[in-house]
Amino acid sequence: MLKEGGKAPDFSVLDDRGNSVKLSDFLGKKKLVLFFYPKADTPGCTREACSFRDARERIEAKGATAIGMSMDAVDKQAKFRDKYDLNMLLLSDAKKLVVNAYGVYKEKNMYGKKVMGIERTTFLIGKDGIIKKIFPNVKVDKHIEEVLEALSAVD
Repeated sequence: MLKEGGKAPDFSVLDDRGNSVKLSDFLGKKKLVLFFYPKADTPGCTREACSFRDARERIEAKGATAIGMSMDAVDKQAKFRDKYDLNMLLLSDAKKLVVNAYGVYKEKNMYGKKVMGIERTTFLIGKDGIIKKIFPNVKVDKHIEEVLEALSAVD
């Protein structure tokens, strides 16, 4: 179980263009807003990604960059990006290595059935690789404002 103040697990996955992306690519440069979402191009995930898209300038003004991650394949992430003109990296964790390392792959209730999937979670990671804030079980509405407020308090 990851905790605030702990080291964020490094990862190496493909982005929506098929390029390799690692957490260490960002360390020492920018704070990172890493948001995990269950499934590309579904209503809640679309609202969440679009809110990060629309807040990009405000996020960058706080010295951070936002990236999204789900278990969707690279081509599905690319379609999602293009359909909604998303202006951030969307990462593909098809092998479930990162979602397990970050503890966001969990048993959930969907329409009365127990299924495994991503619990919508956002991590604020400092330039030093330390987890500064964890937002578990995110509710999409007003989440971006919580993130922006927390970024103001993070070095």
